[in-house]
This record gives sequence, structure tokens and C-alpha cells, in this order.
Amino acid sequence: MGGRAISDRSETESRKLLGRLRDALARDEAGQERLNGITRLIAESMGTEVCSIYLFRDEDTLELCATQGLNPDAVHQTRMKLGEGLVGRVARKGKVINTPDAPNARGFRYMPETGEEHFSSFLGVPVQRLGEMLGVLVVQSKDSRDYSADEIYALEVVAMVVAEMTELGAFVGEGAALKARHQQAVMFKGTAAQEGAAEGRVWLHEPRVVVSNPIADDPARELERLTTAVEELRVGVDKMLDMNQSADKEQLQVLEAYRMFANSKGWMRRMEDDIASGLSAEAAVEKEQSQARTRMGQVTDSYLRERLADLDDLSNRLLRILTGQGRQTGAEMPDDPILIARNIGPGELLEYGRKLRAIVLEEGSVGSHAAIVARALAIPLVVHAQRLTTEALNGDHVLVDGERGVVHLRPDDSITASFRDKMAMQAQAQQRYNSIRHKPAVTQDGARVSLSMNAGLMADLPSLDSSGAEGVGLFRTELQFLIRNQMPKRTELVAIYQRVMDAAGGKTVVFRTLDIGSDKVLPYMKPNDEPNPALGWRAIRVGLDRPGVLRMQLQALLRAANGRPLSVMFPFVAQFEEYRSARAEIDKAIARETRLGHAIPESLKIGAMLETPSLAFAPQKFFDEVDFISIGGNDLKQFFFAADRENERVRRRYDTLNVSFLSLIERIVERCAISDTTLSFCGEDAGRPIEALCLAAIGIRNLSMRPASIGPVKSLLLRSNLTDLRKIIADARHRGEQSVRPAVMEYLRQGG
Repeated sequence: MGGRAISDRSETESRKLLGRLRDALARDEAGQERLNGITRLIAESMGTEVCSIYLFRDEDTLELCATQGLNPDAVHQTRMKLGEGLVGRVARKGKVINTPDAPNARGFRYMPETGEEHFSSFLGVPVQRLGEMLGVLVVQSKDSRDYSADEIYALEVVAMVVAEMTELGAFVGEGAALKARHQQAVMFKGTAAQEGAAEGRVWLHEPRVVVSNPIADDPARELERLTTAVEELRVGVDKMLDMNQSADKEQLQVLEAYRMFANSKGWMRRMEDDIASGLSAEAAVEKEQSQARTRMGQVTDSYLRERLADLDDLSNRLLRILTGQGRQTGAEMPDDPILIARNIGPGELLEYGRKLRAIVLEEGSVGSHAAIVARALAIPLVVHAQRLTTEALNGDHVLVDGERGVVHLRPDDSITASFRDKMAMQAQAQQRYNSIRHKPAVTQDGARVSLSMNAGLMADLPSLDSSGAEGVGLFRTELQFLIRNQMPKRTELVAIYQRVMDAAGGKTVVFRTLDIGSDKVLPYMKPNDEPNPALGWRAIRVGLDRPGVLRMQLQALLRAANGRPLSVMFPFVAQFEEYRSARAEIDKAIARETRLGHAIPESLKIGAMLETPSLAFAPQKFFDEVDFISIGGNDLKQFFFAADRENERVRRRYDTLNVSFLSLIERIVERCAISDTTLSFCGEDAGRPIEALCLAAIGIRNLSMRPASIGPVKSLLLRSNLTDLRKIIADARHRGEQSVRPAVMEYLRQGG
């Protein structure tokens, strides 16, 4: 591989062009002058009448930033939307357009201010870096001609250098599209996954690799550097495979595919060609990585996407070897870190712990492992903040609004002042909540509402006292499984559950058995390729079909209780028979513990989570037999409205205070009352004061929520009259209103 000849390509047109380009970039010029020089240089080298550079002014608008051959007055005046004209099509698709007859090509847009109707041939290539589209590089000629493969390749190589120099701020100057990257204020709109607001400094989970030398003088030296780095990469991948020989068949297949890519001759040959054309080793790796990321965004086949993701990850590793830039860059985590990443696993997130002020992810989801851990740690989380990792730098000032899903990077003073005012108001409100934390939640008309907290980690338990929670209404046991690389042992679970009960100090803790499947897949469990996992093999369905883990968990809970009261509930019960089968497993576990001479809980309460509409219509005997029911509001709402809670287009479309949904809740309240069965509501809506107030008004007297929500909910309950509110709800229903929210809000406004 290292012996590949380069001397015969030493005078290629692309290398000549890159050499001249390097000299032009080295001159002490302003950004606009540099861009103008580059367009002149490319037009001369390629023998074309026109060369133009378009850069993105904003997310959807391209701006002509420099040109040789078009009307110079059109610079910074000509703009087009993404997908508009041939230039816009190149930017949208991330693909080359090469046509000998541009005016008659599909999508051609006539722009009289540029005078481009005089030019027949058109070659446009994307200017992109790691899948992020920065602009378009175009050459045009009066003659009708198809540009050759060598010419296309040469222009792609130049576009790669333009992308790197744009990233490094080489073209900063006049014009809206020529502001300094990584210096201007940028706002990102993502999806709120955990409420809260935070101000701090950026801490990148995987710091960006900066390629400062895209053009190289010595191709032989660059090839040697690449060969050495690839060999180091391959050794690392082999070690990874050797260390995981005990992994299951599927994991080994993934690692083998990873090794196959690391040894790919095609990947290596393409990088060698890029080096021969004049790029440095780092720039060659990044050029191929950018093209892989572009393809990744265009393929729909999940297998191909995974393989391209493997190639992307290998490219990152190779770049870190070549540049020496990795996680250990010498930078120190700031005192107020806000973690920014493309994605992150629950184990890695827990390593950071409560040091983080907030978390922002480009990927992830509302129900992802990271979201579950963030909620457990009460850290604001925003997901789907696209392009943030390419824009943010370690140490950048950042504001995170976890309620609206908004992130302000390098905000101006007015935004910062407004944000700080909001945080100060929240802090003042929190002080008021602290003063009532030990008061019972009794409404103005004497109704008593019990407020509990949700938890999933030992780190949550101190909030029992600080929040004023009366107990733990939901302890998510799956977190102990999700953060490990192998199944925990029964003895480990006994110790964990024992510490939880000890820390609760006699307050009730309701343990939910393992709720896996759907978006919560154990790293050591074979994933199921299901078309709709939220409706698939999950929670109690997994427990009953694979009872070994359920039995181990039930035994661990019984032993951890060691004679103390114990409350257990089963998730995602859809029909009476599932509850009976799960309860039978507890009966077997108790019989076994008795035979072994172990202590049995002095009281044992077994409940079910009502998360599917079907269970609301179960036989009354189900309500007679179950000790308690907890409504899982998040799932029940998405199934009731057929609206995926991960889908932003529909999840906010339907209101919890919709009359139809409240009618379903009222039916559950009535059926539990007939059987004298304790009923609680658990989910995001339990922690929203207006929703919590309405749930209490229609008869739910137990609410479980994140600790930070208890103060606001209790504060509103203490000032409200549920009898009056119940009448407001009934009147809104009688008027045929779709939601009772407007009427309730008006009632609360009138009451101050």
C-alpha cells in the first residue's frame, strides 16, 4: 500500500491549482479580496469564462459572494433559496451538476442582474464539510461543453479546500454571508426533552477536529503519514475485536463489519488519489468523510446507513490519530459546563453526573436513554439541535431553554439579559416553593392531594426531602440495566434496591418492574427490528415471554425489603390476563423465598400501569383484584390520540385537557372508586400545574412527577378550589368545547 507511485501524478492540474491556491490564501488580504482572487485563479486554471462562489447567508438562502466573469455588482445582491435554480439544486442534493446547455436544463433560473444567460455550460459542486453544506462552487463557459471527470475531480478538491478555509474564517469580510464563523450569535431550535433553563460554557463531548493544513507540498510524505495512521487504526480495531470475543453473535458481526471498513482498499485508494491531487492526509480523510455523510443523509436502507455511520466513526478516529486532537486536548472542563454532542449513551452521561448545567444533542429523542438519565438527574435537555456540533467551540457562551427547546450560542447582550431575568424569576419562585415544601397539598375546599416524585437513580433520593415529596410514586428500575454493558446480578440488584429503601426513610417507594423495549434497548440484548416498537414487544410483554429476568428482579425486591412494606407495579399492562400472569410470578417468588427462610414483606401491594386505552375497559374484576393503578399519562395520551410522542408534527397537536381525554380519565376514576382501588397519575402532565389541577378536579388524588415540579404544582393547589374548577370543566364540556383549557385559564386569571 505504501509503495503506491505518486511521481507520475506530480504535475496534475489539480496539484498545480492547489499550489496556486495555497499561495493566494497565504497573502495578507481581507476575506472578500481572497474570495475574489480564488475565483480568478480557478477560472484561469480551468480555462472558463466564469467562476463563482455562493455561500449560505442563512439556513435556506444562498448568496453570491464572489465571481469572475459575472456582473460584479451582483455580488452580495444575488440570492436564491435552497433548491432554486441550478446552484440551489446542487446545495439541496449535495451532488454535482454538469450540463453543456444550462439555460435549457431542468431548474435553470434566469438572473438578469448577473448576465449569466450568455453562458451555456455549467459545472456546480457542493462546498461542504462533514455533511454540512456551506455553499456551491460554480464554473461556466460560453462554449457548450461537458466538463471531464478530471475537471470535476479538480473542482471538488478545490471545493474541499474552500470549505476548510471557510471553517477557519479565511473569508471573513463584508457581506452578510461572510461573517466570522464561530463568532456570530446563532439560535438553534430543537425539541424540549427535559425542562429547565441553564447558562454556561460549551463542553464538546467529542471536540471537532480542525484541519488547518488542507494543502500539502509533499504528497509522498502525506501518503506515508496516512499509511502509518491507517495501520495504527487497524491495530486499534483488531484490539477492540479481541477484547469483545465474549460478545454475542450480533455484536461480533458489527465489529467485523467495522474491521472490514478499516481494511477497505477502496476507501484507502480514494484517499491516496486525494493526496496525489494535492490535499494533505487530514484533508483527504475529511473529503471522503464528507461524501460518506452526504450519502448517509440520502439512503433509506437502515443497514447501509449503519455501515456509512461505521465509516464516519472510523474517519473520526483516523483524523484524531493524524492530528493528535482527541478528547484529551488539554482543555479543561469549565465550571459551568453545558454538554454538546451529536448523541451520547446513558453510561457516558452518568460519568459526567450532576456537574453538567444542561445537555444539547443533535440527535437523540424525547424518550431516548440520554433523556431518561437527564430527567433522573434533573438536567435540562434539548434534542434535535441540528448542526450545533459543527458551530460550537469549547468555551463558547451558551443559553439553554429546556422548556421551549431553544439554544442560544454566543448570544448578544440583550438575549442574555432577558434570559437571566427569566432565570431570576424562576429562582424567586423556587424560594417560595421551599417555604411550603413541608405543607400538605390541601386545596381551598379541603381536598387533599398526595404529591410524589419520580426517580431512577440513587442520586435522586435526596430530592425526597428537598422537594417535599411524600414518597416515590415511580422508581424506574430499567436505568440500572441500561447503564451497564452486561446483565446485573441478583446480588447487585438486592444491594441497589436496599439502598433505595433505606434512603427513602420509611416513605413509600413504588418500584416499576423492568420497562424495556420500544426506545429502551439494553446494550447486551438482541435488538428487534420492529416497524413500530412503541406498539411492539416491550415492558411486561418481554417480562412474561422471557420470565427469567422478571423472576430475578422480583426476588431481588423481596430480599431488599427484608420484611419491610413493598410496592411493585407492572408496566404497559394491556389486558387483565397479563396482570394475573405477572402477579402469579410474584406469588411463586414469595413461595420460594418462604421455603428458603427469607423474610417476607409485612405488607405487599401489587399494581399495574394503565398506559393503553384497552385496560380502562377491562372487567371490573381487574379493578377489584389490583391493589393500585398508576395512569402512565405519556403513553396513554399517545395511544389515545394515535399521535407518536417522538413526532414533533403531531405530539403537540393534542391537548391533555381535551374533553375526550378527560372523559377517559374520569371513567378510570369512576371504576377505581367502585372497587375502592387507589389511583395515581404519573407522567409529564402530572408536573404541569394547570394539568395537575384539572386532574385533581376530576378526582385523581395522587400525582407523581419530577421533583422540581412539586413546588409549582403544590403552590397552585393550595390556592385553588376544586369544586369550582369541576363546574368550570363541566360547563366547557356542555358547551361542546374541544378543550377545557381556555375556560380553566380564564377562571384562574379572574381569580388572580
